[in-house]
Amino acid sequence: MSEALEGWSDFNVAMVGATAALAGLLIVAMSVNISTIMSSATLPARAASAIAALVLAIVAGALGLMPGQTDVTYGLEILLAGAVAAAFHLHAMRVIAREDRVSAADRFGKSILGVIPIAAFLVGGVLILVGTGAAGLVAVALGSLLAVIAAIVMAWVMLVEVLR
Repeated sequence: MSEALEGWSDFNVAMVGATAALAGLLIVAMSVNISTIMSSATLPARAASAIAALVLAIVAGALGLMPGQTDVTYGLEILLAGAVAAAFHLHAMRVIAREDRVSAADRFGKSILGVIPIAAFLVGGVLILVGTGAAGLVAVALGSLLAVIAAIVMAWVMLVEVLR
């Protein structure tokens, strides 16, 4: 593990546990109202995007704990995992864009919630690769925190807002 990553080990341990628990909560929240969620045009894709962001946070934290990890390898892994999560969110954005029952502002709000955490991970991966590891690790940490916030919002939507 690189010296820079070593300083983040406690944070990564905490984030792996917290995001794994939150991913489970989100899946349980979805199961409670699954018929309502599945009848929605956008909720299944939005839920998949939220879970993908949480999985990205879990993967980023777990990879950051692997011994022998170099900064370059970690940056590449973050970019690859971020690209996978981005694919889920791009799909969700396409589905949201086709929703004609809501305003453009509502569509933007639904889309941006998932963009911000993934963008932070991707920026972090690039910063790590170009040699500014400290800033990149901060961006990855910010992405993890933002993924948790976005997932909590999505859990609220899945548990409460779908019933309004």
